[in-house]
Amino acid sequence: MSGLSGLIEQKLDGLPRRVALEWPGGRAGTPDADVRLTLHEPRWLGALARGQIGALADAYVMGQLDIDGNMRDLMAVAARLVGDPVERGRPTWWQQWWGRLQSHRRHVKERDARQIEFHYDVSDDFYALWLDPRRVYSCAYFRTQDMTLAQAQEAKLEHICRKLRLGSGQRFLDIGAGWGGLLLWAAQHYDVRAQGITLSKNQHAHVSRLIDELGLRGKVEMHLRDYRDMPEDQPFDRIASVGMFEHVGRAQLVAYFEKIRRLLVPGGLVMNHGITAGGVYNAQLGGGMGDFIEKYIFPGGELEHVSEVSKALAEGGLELLDAENLRPHYARTLWAWSDGLEAHLDQARAVTNERTVRAYRLYLAGCAMSFERGWISLFQLLASRPSGDVSTGALRGAQSAFPFNREYMYR
Repeated sequence: MSGLSGLIEQKLDGLPRRVALEWPGGRAGTPDADVRLTLHEPRWLGALARGQIGALADAYVMGQLDIDGNMRDLMAVAARLVGDPVERGRPTWWQQWWGRLQSHRRHVKERDARQIEFHYDVSDDFYALWLDPRRVYSCAYFRTQDMTLAQAQEAKLEHICRKLRLGSGQRFLDIGAGWGGLLLWAAQHYDVRAQGITLSKNQHAHVSRLIDELGLRGKVEMHLRDYRDMPEDQPFDRIASVGMFEHVGRAQLVAYFEKIRRLLVPGGLVMNHGITAGGVYNAQLGGGMGDFIEKYIFPGGELEHVSEVSKALAEGGLELLDAENLRPHYARTLWAWSDGLEAHLDQARAVTNERTVRAYRLYLAGCAMSFERGWISLFQLLASRPSGDVSTGALRGAQSAFPFNREYMYR
């Protein structure tokens, strides 16, 4: 243990924040620390020495590690312990084959439904403590630096609607509609006939209530349905998928985009907004952080680099029109969520439990840190189903509703 204690002291000396560490029979660090860690079992010292942040997060959720300190200070320490997990070597053909096989097994309909329920049906009251009033659970868009979270979420909804060129009377589908933020915004501000789908029973019930309260019955529909089960006999003019395709699985990505193409009218537009891997070959966060998120937060979640997503989109028969990286926006969004949860810890424990609160404290702050450092990213990919018609007036050659430039998105 003495050799390990020396290694721990050396680790703590090189950290960007002052850390105090205690464990049964020992202590290290400085008394005037920014972050205090108390290990109730010395077996976790090895994980700390190796930079296995995921294992330490597991210990925290299980109550075998206690943390005292600001979450930003804690994440600065965690980032230094992990190092840079983005770039790894190219996987072998065997590793790629095995990964695709596992992805196929993980993403059958029944299992996907259970995985979505595990995350999104934790407690509506819990999410309401730290999300904006519309409960938009995806990356906000800070069009100006002084925006609040609520303003930035509304700016994101507007940004997506503008990119999709929504208009009165259009048929609009929101895949993975969440608590209805985009679905209702599009109906109220752009007069579309909107349908939303989700696998979360809580979200379905919540949005169904809002539809009635807002007097939108007959104009907006919310269905408890898997995207693979959507009927294709009445295609949509516009489709949005926001914060959903992370649950699709890499083995299903081409089939996912093929389904979207069949659900779109020729010339129709689709917005795919979702998290991507920061590096080309890292399918999850390093230091065991990805395993922690898989276990406690998003079972079945899989990330691909934007280059692989774009390839799958093209193989699915869609044309990529515009790509926008919102990575810094998601870092700021997640810190806002983290701050919101930190301000309501007692209430969060009252509506869930200590284990859930501990897991989400690390998840929100850890993801904020990971987006800041580029370990993961967020892209909005605007695409179309080409119509084959090259003689459409002012849009001659476009084969879609995209008007050749971005001016319409921002004015």
